[in-house]
Amino acid sequence: MSNIHPDAYVHPSAFADEGCQIGANSKVWHFCHLMPQAVIGEGCSLGQNVFVANNVKIGNNVKIQNNVSLYEGVVCEDDVFLGPSMVLTNVINPRSGVNRKSEYKSTLIKKGATIGANATIVCGITLNEYCFIGAGAVVTKDVPAYALLVGVPAHQIGWMSRFGARIKFDEDGKGICSESGERYELKDGKVTFIG
Repeated sequence: MSNIHPDAYVHPSAFADEGCQIGANSKVWHFCHLMPQAVIGEGCSLGQNVFVANNVKIGNNVKIQNNVSLYEGVVCEDDVFLGPSMVLTNVINPRSGVNRKSEYKSTLIKKGATIGANATIVCGITLNEYCFIGAGAVVTKDVPAYALLVGVPAHQIGWMSRFGARIKFDEDGKGICSESGERYELKDGKVTFIG
């Protein structure tokens, strides 16, 4: 039997296969499919037509918009946002006539990361805390914490706060989020949250 918390909601058109886990206050909307070993945390929202494969782990408060497929090997930590129709892969060199199931590569999306609509994330990489991937970007390598990436292939154009605002750093590497007032430091190409 599926391990679905009594406070979770699964729309009647969705398939939550026996064995999957869905945490408290999570919502699984129209035409979703959760495989038997999928794990969904608390307070998540899975929009229409989301697919979650076996051995995918989704943390708490993750928002997955319509038409997103999370294939085996994907891990989303807490507070991740996956935009509409963004793409995650799990094989580097797929061929229809070649079985590569033993070659699946993991993709780790760390706490607070945002991936915009129609972006593509090539497997085997890590998107670090609170990074922000712009709509339509194609990401092929690890992304630093708080980095803002856009384009094809994706390239960094700045830094984003935990609140989702651009951070401008002064000559001493100090920056403040214009929306939350939180402070950050940029040193040696890495951003650190100060408070």
